[in-house]
Amino acid sequence: MTYCDNFGIINPYLDKENGMDSFEPKKLALIRILHILEAYSDCDHPLTHDEIVKRLDALYGITVERKAIGRNISLLQEAGYDIETTKKGSYLNSRLFEDSELRLLSDGVLASQHVTAKHSKELIEKLATLSNRYFKSHIKNVHSINDWSKSENVALFYNIDIIDEAISKSRKIKFDYNKYGLDKKLHRSAIHVVSPYQMILHNQRYFLMAYQEKWQHMSFYRLDRITNIELLDDAATDLRSVDGYQNGIDYKRFSSALPYMFSDEPEKITFAIDGEWMIDQVVDWFGYDFKTEQKNDKIIVKVKASPYAMEYWAMQYLNSVEILSPASLREQIATNIINANKKYKGAKL
Repeated sequence: MTYCDNFGIINPYLDKENGMDSFEPKKLALIRILHILEAYSDCDHPLTHDEIVKRLDALYGITVERKAIGRNISLLQEAGYDIETTKKGSYLNSRLFEDSELRLLSDGVLASQHVTAKHSKELIEKLATLSNRYFKSHIKNVHSINDWSKSENVALFYNIDIIDEAISKSRKIKFDYNKYGLDKKLHRSAIHVVSPYQMILHNQRYFLMAYQEKWQHMSFYRLDRITNIELLDDAATDLRSVDGYQNGIDYKRFSSALPYMFSDEPEKITFAIDGEWMIDQVVDWFGYDFKTEQKNDKIIVKVKASPYAMEYWAMQYLNSVEILSPASLREQIATNIINANKKYKGAKL
């Protein structure tokens, strides 16, 4: 069995079961010095040669002379490692990821509602090992991870593995698709057999883009709502045989035409917004692929988008957005307003 030191560095020579530490051969000193610099040094925490000697002995049972540290550091520098040596000591000057990049990735995991709290914590801790021991103390939010709104579907990463294999092998998959009930638990709503093409992260949700074999249209499934997934032997439907996808996947479409990941065909839609302040919201939901023109005190916006999605979006911004065309969408929203008025008519404020 292997064991790790207090930073998670695997040490196959540490024999805790027998109550003793085995000594590593000195020939491993070079790689262990690198591990020590990775785990315990940065520009604010340089290590002297004496400190490295002590850590080699304490962590790995390797005893070397102080002058051997300098020779090994020179070899690491010749091998391309960015190690700085000053009067105060030596430190690893650059890494695969900067701390700011690791914070960005950690925050992204923390904010991902489709990842369970347990998996989020494990992922963030793995990211922390890509820096030194001092970085972990700066990740404050990991302690409050259970307070965040998170999925409880522990099958997410298994789903990703199976879907990835199915896509690479051009095979169909079968799964249960679930919805939340009053008990706040997932319950199976239907069994789906689909041809998977792509996994897409959109509006902080992870979706599977797949051809629904039964209904013969493209669908988008939340990965955190999928359970009991199976890889089938049946060959997947060729994407280019699906209507509208003869030229493959248009990824630009997902940021503009499908803000809610509906699968209806995008149409040209014109709407008016009350002021320039609403442009922020238009960009957030539709990207940059839209046109505008000033008309009196209104701004007219033209986009190509899913009518179903636009119905939801326009209702969300009802006080600031007016759908102008197509007429069918405008009429649908008018009907929604009438129905809503019936529900709230006579309501006391």
